[in-house]
Amino acid sequence: MKRTPLYDAHVALGARMVEFGGWEMPIQYASILEEHHAVRERAGMFDVSHMGDIIIRGEGAESSLRELLTNDIKDLALGKGIYAHVLNEQGKIMDDTFTFRVGPDAYLLVPNASHARQIYEWVREHIRRAEVVDVSGQVAAIALQGPRSEQILQRLTDKDLKGVKRLYSDVVDLKVSSPSGSESFLPEILSFPAPPAGTTQSYVTRTGYTGEDGFEILVESGAAIPVWDALLAAGSDLGLRPCGLGARDLLRLEMGYLLSGTDFDGTQTTLETGPAWAVKWDHAFIGREAMLKQKECEYRRLIGIELQDKGIPRHGYPVIVGNREVGKVTSGTLSPILQRGIALAYVDEEKAAEGTKLKVRIRDNEVPAVVVKPPFVRKDGR
Repeated sequence: MKRTPLYDAHVALGARMVEFGGWEMPIQYASILEEHHAVRERAGMFDVSHMGDIIIRGEGAESSLRELLTNDIKDLALGKGIYAHVLNEQGKIMDDTFTFRVGPDAYLLVPNASHARQIYEWVREHIRRAEVVDVSGQVAAIALQGPRSEQILQRLTDKDLKGVKRLYSDVVDLKVSSPSGSESFLPEILSFPAPPAGTTQSYVTRTGYTGEDGFEILVESGAAIPVWDALLAAGSDLGLRPCGLGARDLLRLEMGYLLSGTDFDGTQTTLETGPAWAVKWDHAFIGREAMLKQKECEYRRLIGIELQDKGIPRHGYPVIVGNREVGKVTSGTLSPILQRGIALAYVDEEKAAEGTKLKVRIRDNEVPAVVVKPPFVRKDGR
């Protein structure tokens, strides 16, 4: 298995390591529930260095990328990011990604870990008059998430982080000394000025796949552990905790966000998974014609399900209406906030309407449930 630059830090903190998409990653440090609550109430920190990092730069970068993404990056503001799907010619999802405009003719594309190489090859094959650079091996990424995340990160920089709005990005010099020879990848790859002496240059995005406010901090891999340790120290009095994949999965599912390989596996289109806003139909992209044909037919829909009785829905559990199976669960868990089972599931189109009553077969029991519109957990605490 591959290891991220933060592997030694995880082991030193006593993390339980597991295989995830070919990577040896921490699933938890102490309690998954405690880590979940830390993110919802204070702050948590995740290693997301296994994600891909692909730079597309030069003349033709925008026009070529537009043809590869369901969402539209035309005239994207400098620093702005969008969420989009990458489809094949049949309209099937190859991956879901974030793309940020990091320079006048430069973009950062972030695919999922298990698809990073495939997406790099796909982009390189279809990009015209632009350079495609895979910097995944040079970059470590730390996701700082939770309502206190801005306060913690602000302690390590003089840059006013309020200026980095949600779904935007910027260069942030951190008050962290990097090891000798650990040079920033940014000046070389994106022509940014070198950082001041005694600091570490990072590229920070503000997305937050947990549903909370949060930052993704990209640094050169050699600087990963010093930055990780500095963040832990900066947040020690604010309840910051290191968190693993277990808490991350709970948090993203409460928001109804997709998990690559679980909620889509290469056989679904964006029409089936949603979200609808991730597709802009007024530009040409690979897979568009196939989805337009699909719109003329009936197709499955990915829906949210909330159990009305005790039980935990799991991947593959049947969804029942009457005596007929109408779908299957993709992701499911017991929400610590709601204290009830929640799930994403594909069902027949006629059973996808919000408020539809159905059941989930859990072992020998058929547990009553209702179709709800994600997110399952909102800021009002529902």
